[in-house]
Amino acid sequence: MGQQVLITGGAGFIGSHLADQLLERGHRVRVLDSLAAQVHGDAGERPAYLHDDVQLMRGDVTAHADVRRALRDVDAVYHLAALVGVGQSMYQIEAYTRVNEVGTATLLEAIVEQGGVGRLVVASSMSVYGEGRYVDETGRVARNVSRDVDAMRRGQWEPVDGDGRALQPAPTPEEKPAELASVYALSKYAQERLALIVGHAYGIPTVALRFFNAYGPRQALSNPYTGVLAIFASRLLNGRPPIVYEDGRQLRDFVSVHDVARACAAALEADAAAGEVINIGSGQPRTVLEVADRLAAVLGRSDVKPHLSGQYRVGDIRHCYADVERARRLLGYEPRMSFDDGLAELAQWVARQGAQDHVEQAHGELNTRGLTV
Repeated sequence: MGQQVLITGGAGFIGSHLADQLLERGHRVRVLDSLAAQVHGDAGERPAYLHDDVQLMRGDVTAHADVRRALRDVDAVYHLAALVGVGQSMYQIEAYTRVNEVGTATLLEAIVEQGGVGRLVVASSMSVYGEGRYVDETGRVARNVSRDVDAMRRGQWEPVDGDGRALQPAPTPEEKPAELASVYALSKYAQERLALIVGHAYGIPTVALRFFNAYGPRQALSNPYTGVLAIFASRLLNGRPPIVYEDGRQLRDFVSVHDVARACAAALEADAAAGEVINIGSGQPRTVLEVADRLAAVLGRSDVKPHLSGQYRVGDIRHCYADVERARRLLGYEPRMSFDDGLAELAQWVARQGAQDHVEQAHGELNTRGLTV
């Protein structure tokens, strides 16, 4: 008989796919989710895609009573509940800190009070790295890479070393020091460190998974702060050009939600993963502009060209993509979904959805607050 597993935030994009994986493996799944309007719409109803065998508890991860109720008789916990998005975090500072950090602290206190669990897996983010790893012309790893705002005002987007020489992006491993460039990144780093510290102190086997840019079906298309592919899709479905910041040549690592869910499920029982931080990505860098063009093609909207804003968002980084060797070694992880197949699946799904486009509103919020350069 499988374990009783709790997924906080489990009615959302990644959590619902993880629930499917766990049910297939014979586990019982309970979900604690607030069904936030920005993700699930104003009705706050159980998502149709959530498997019928999932026990859904509507509640707030910052509320002690809700969390204690959800933890009853639970063997393992996945902590996915969080507010997501770099841009919004820069002006909803209290909300991101409360939900992501206080929510994690609330959950951890409740787990300790009940005597622990057999496994805790916490969702972290590639955002904790800030800029990814870079090497100089000799192949030596560059340290403390950052970009000069005055240079970006002149359209010089690429990071350079102290002598003004070009740096080359390289796969980013887990040992790269954190460089926290946004409130969101800070809150995700706090989530993973809180979980690992408490797990170590109380003998709770804990794993922190740093997700890169997950995409796929069930992503909230009307949420302008969700993953970039869903944001681009909502624009294209409404006949509007995707807004691409800078020159569109920044590199990201786009990983199928199916691969992410498989990695999460593997982390439940991988003994060697306890106490570790692990990247979950595809390991393949792609430019944002390439992704926008290819998504438009599969949606049949090649006539809608991306709009290059030439602006920089405060908190954004230039390049970051994953080194996934640790995930291979500790989880037996191997990305299976090709980008072409993943885009085709996403296109089929979004074609059946209605997407309200709130991107202009979100862009305006950033401009009004001086968070674009």
